[in-house]
Amino acid sequence: MVNLILLGFSFVALPLVISLLFTANKLSYLAQQSSETIFEVASLTQLNTKLSDSLSNIERSASQYLVLNDDELHQLFIKQQQELSQIIKKTLKQNPNKTLAQLLSQVLTASIQIKSQLSSDNLSNISLEQLQQEFKKLVILKAEIKHYSNSLIKQKADDVQRSNEKARSNIFNSLYIIPVSLLIALLFLVIIIRPLKRLISRIQTLEQGNFQNEITFSGAAEFEGIAHALEMMRVRLHSLELQKSSFIRHISHELKTPLAAIKEGTELIYDNSVGPLNSEQQEICDIIKMSAHRLQCLIEDLLDFNIVLDSTSLVASENITLSPLLSEVINERQLDIKRKNLTIITPDNDIQLHSNATQLKVVFDNILSNAIKYSPQSGTITLLSRYQENDVEIAVIDEGIGISFEHQDKVFDAFYQGTPPEHSQIKGSGLGLTIVKELLSRLQGTIQFVNREIGAEVTIKLPNASPTYKK
Repeated sequence: MVNLILLGFSFVALPLVISLLFTANKLSYLAQQSSETIFEVASLTQLNTKLSDSLSNIERSASQYLVLNDDELHQLFIKQQQELSQIIKKTLKQNPNKTLAQLLSQVLTASIQIKSQLSSDNLSNISLEQLQQEFKKLVILKAEIKHYSNSLIKQKADDVQRSNEKARSNIFNSLYIIPVSLLIALLFLVIIIRPLKRLISRIQTLEQGNFQNEITFSGAAEFEGIAHALEMMRVRLHSLELQKSSFIRHISHELKTPLAAIKEGTELIYDNSVGPLNSEQQEICDIIKMSAHRLQCLIEDLLDFNIVLDSTSLVASENITLSPLLSEVINERQLDIKRKNLTIITPDNDIQLHSNATQLKVVFDNILSNAIKYSPQSGTITLLSRYQENDVEIAVIDEGIGISFEHQDKVFDAFYQGTPPEHSQIKGSGLGLTIVKELLSRLQGTIQFVNREIGAEVTIKLPNASPTYKK
């Protein structure tokens, strides 16, 4: 699983890292281009300023020298012309633009030509008007240089703007990487969660006590390791389950054999088969008889509890018709029903279930047993069945004392016994409703108590039902 998580993280992080590097590269290029453009604009602006100032100084010095014929003015002119030459040569060295180089070369050539015309040998051959005409050519060249410099500046600014728009577009396009990364993350999340859900399903199967099905799993090594540990636990739990069930069956059988002899001997004595009994002996026989009956009930509850522990019974699901199952449970309790002269009202409709018949019989028997136990003499117990969508509700309604509010949350605890009914001589084991709750949990059913004006209503709800009706 660790390798799978690392792989998923790599697939999610890789597009984001690539997008980040791409964006950083574009921004770096844009910054560099902007810096170069600013430097070139500053250079061209400075060139225009220096060129304008230098030409103005040269024209003034040349005109004054031509009129005054002063050597100091001549030296100043030569110095200024050399400065102009240095400016032009430096610009030609730094700026490779051919058009600008041609214009600057023309200015340099024209200034050198003026310098030669103002030499002491040729001074008498040039007039002030001719000199001004030569400088007009330089002014024209200077204007062309300024115009061309402005066009270069505008071109550079347009290039920077286009680069900026392109970078912005690329950055916005790179944002599409985010939903792609989220989709990749979601994909790997599904890949990781799906086997986890399968493992959770296996664990829930174990939780329900189903130790029959082997736990197999194919996938990442980590998941297979967890599945292997679960399989080892399942085998161990299944073994313990079989041992417990076997022990309970054997001990119950061993208890029932001497109990049968005790009951048979007690009945013989109680019926005066070995001679008449006095009142004290009769009382002792009654105690033995009730104790034997209670012990038999405890053994039956123990056997019912063994059904809860026995995971092999979970797979024995079948199509069940509710009416015969209820009739079978009622017939097994006929002696208790006749002893209290109870009336049992059964449902007038019938329902079919796909469930475990053995476990359902234990559930109904325990609920009916409680209803008989708490019903008054000559009372009525009503059984109802209601079909709702794909579920069925079976209600058992008695006329007893009901279930007090403080006992309702405790009646499902093992060995808990509530207030016994009046004149009751038989105590329960406290396992009946615990068994019911556990079996209904395995059958995906529920149980609910409701106190009525007279008595209580116990309702169980079971799935996988379909209605049929008695004719």
